Amino acid sequence: MIFLETKDVVKQYSGHLALDKVSVQIPGQKIFGLLGPNGAGKTTLIRIITRITAPDYGEVLFKNRPLAYEDIFNIGYLPEERGLYKKMKVGEQAVYLARLKGLPASVAKERLKKWFEKFDILSWWDKKLEELSKGMQQKVQFIITVIHEPELLIFDEPFSGFDPINAELLKNEILQLKERGKTIIFSTHNMASVEEICDEIALIDKSKVVLNGNVNQIRNDHKQHIFKIHTENENLIADEALYEILEQGKDSRNYVFRVKKCEHVSNSEFLSKLLKNNEITSFEEEVPSMNDVFIQTVNQTQANK
Repeated sequence: MIFLETKDVVKQYSGHLALDKVSVQIPGQKIFGLLGPNGAGKTTLIRIITRITAPDYGEVLFKNRPLAYEDIFNIGYLPEERGLYKKMKVGEQAVYLARLKGLPASVAKERLKKWFEKFDILSWWDKKLEELSKGMQQKVQFIITVIHEPELLIFDEPFSGFDPINAELLKNEILQLKERGKTIIFSTHNMASVEEICDEIALIDKSKVVLNGNVNQIRNDHKQHIFKIHTENENLIADEALYEILEQGKDSRNYVFRVKKCEHVSNSEFLSKLLKNNEITSFEEEVPSMNDVFIQTVNQTQANK
């Protein structure tokens, strides 16, 4: 089910084309990675989805109908640039912002107390925001983003400034939100996080979508025919027309070769010929990381300009 869709969205600012016919389909109850280098157009697209600004051309569909003003109450947005009031007390501010999202004060306070306890920050309820560490402030902002339990959540660099323990805490909360049926747009430069939590992605570069689809499928599609082979042989014995050795070394038990297979040779044929002359203990094809895919795709796009 497609929960949110943009169709040929165009946005231009003072002669700068921020988005050029951007079309993405975001499935319901999934985590969708919105990726791209700085200045690619990600934030502009998010601002259009949240109705902070309007497209010059194109449309946004929310549950198969045009996105309307009232839909903003069904969206939670955590921007990269946090925006809480430094001099205001944490609890008072959280209740105020929750009420702006349509919650009665009593319901807002009850939900907030539970979240503050969960994040171990209840003791800071009556402190001013400026008295909290950056990490604690970000926990407050995250809670305010999700407190009205919207169907669509947008997190822009949610782990920025967190130590590994709190980043893991937040990651698990995001995964639990997905399990509870929320649809999540996740914008980040951390490709390791993309691999861990995203189901699908769209990569925007130079104002256009240059790559989109299922994360695992994309990684498999970008394989470079590179294999890591562990063998008891000091020298890898096979027809050199089959491969090129990229690296070789030795671990505690075996000799290790990293090789690039010739494209015209199938994996089964390659392994069969290796096994004839070598004692192979393991044979594994490398799947590129999303970081590798990101760099390769952006470099290719820029080279084609």
